[in-house]
Amino acid sequence: MTVRRTVTAAAIAGVVPLVLTIVTAGVAQAHGAPTDPVSRVAACGPEGAQRASAACGAAVAANGGETFDAWDNLRVADVRGRDRQVIPDGHLCSAGLDAYKGLDVARADWPATPLKAGRDFTLTYRSTIPHKGTFSLYLTKQGYDPAAPLRWDDLAAEPFAKATDPRLENGAYRIRGKLPTDLTGRHMLYTVWRNTDTPDTYYSCSDVDLGGDAQQPPADPPPADPPAADPAPAEPLPADPPAADPTADQPAEEQQQPVTQPPPVQGAGQQAAAAAESRDDSTTVLVGAGAAVLALLALGSALLFRPRRGRR
Repeated sequence: MTVRRTVTAAAIAGVVPLVLTIVTAGVAQAHGAPTDPVSRVAACGPEGAQRASAACGAAVAANGGETFDAWDNLRVADVRGRDRQVIPDGHLCSAGLDAYKGLDVARADWPATPLKAGRDFTLTYRSTIPHKGTFSLYLTKQGYDPAAPLRWDDLAAEPFAKATDPRLENGAYRIRGKLPTDLTGRHMLYTVWRNTDTPDTYYSCSDVDLGGDAQQPPADPPPADPPAADPAPAEPLPADPPAADPTADQPAEEQQQPVTQPPPVQGAGQQAAAAAESRDDSTTVLVGAGAAVLALLALGSALLFRPRRGRR
């Protein structure tokens, strides 16, 4: 009986650590990071396509030569929504963890995923075991400087996309949203995953390039043409300037003399009557003149032939 109890106790003692190891391994695998757009830790991890880039080399150097083999373990416990109080400015990409401090290196040549402002967007977050929680996706404001350390004030106040308890499909979560329309150039996509079934919060930085032309929302249609206005009335022609006064330069005496008006124009009948009257006047003058001549002749004859008186 004692032997049986001893064997049973030994079996339990051997199984319990094994079970704890399996459970711990299961929890440890419940990690993840964005792979599209690729996060810095995934890009520089052992499977990262950009791990040979200059930026990843600088990050490993700043990390004391330690590589980012645990690319899916960038998490902080017991944050409970106090992200800004727990994670200091300048250390958002490492979440303040010394093992990831190289991810905070500020430089403008980090591998960046090209995106288009205003377009529909899907973030792929690679993971292994489903967990409950909320994803919140933030973008930096316009004017963000990728060569400067990332601060909380560089991020928009509100996430542009959120998802609570999305399904894990083909080893990844997919969070969908629409990119802002007013951003251009390089920006930081900051992902926060707050677990609700574990005390952990995961943080990750993904460099993106929104190009040079932001996609603006559709413009309002142009206003309809206003009805044609009635044509403006024609402006009256300017009046002719007054004729110069011909007497302006004459002495005052001459200016006061009345101006002789030309005779009125006569019609055809009036002209004929005037001609006849003129002929009558001429005839009268001729007759009068002839009578005067005859009277003179008679007077001359009488004087010529008057008898002379004898002398005494």
